[in-house]
Amino acid sequence: MKGKILLVEDAPLAVAAVKKELDFLGYDCLVAQDCAEAVEKASEFLPDLIVMDISLPGMRGLEAVSQIRKNPQTQAIPILAATARTMPRHREICLQAGCDAYIAKPFSHRELSACIRKLLKGDR
Repeated sequence: MKGKILLVEDAPLAVAAVKKELDFLGYDCLVAQDCAEAVEKASEFLPDLIVMDISLPGMRGLEAVSQIRKNPQTQAIPILAATARTMPRHREICLQAGCDAYIAKPFSHRELSACIRKLLKGDR
């Protein structure tokens, strides 16, 4: 196993596709389907990386990022924002909110793999 990744995504097809990619890349992947679950699982699972859909029901993704950053156990975990919101300002909003990187949906296997490698190497 290369490491642990928490995938925060509510769309079943996206969960299946991204989880399949992460499994293929050799990561242990745990899924959270909403932000409250993401905050809880981040503390329990202590992943090496979080792939966070920003547009989730209930608590918004950026609120979850804020809560993860406030917790001493999880504050240093790299967070990759994954969103269909592709305007340049959305990238900046995600980064200012505490995400370490941003990837626009739909993304390719190559894009996801490159972002994960970069974040896990500490190149933010």
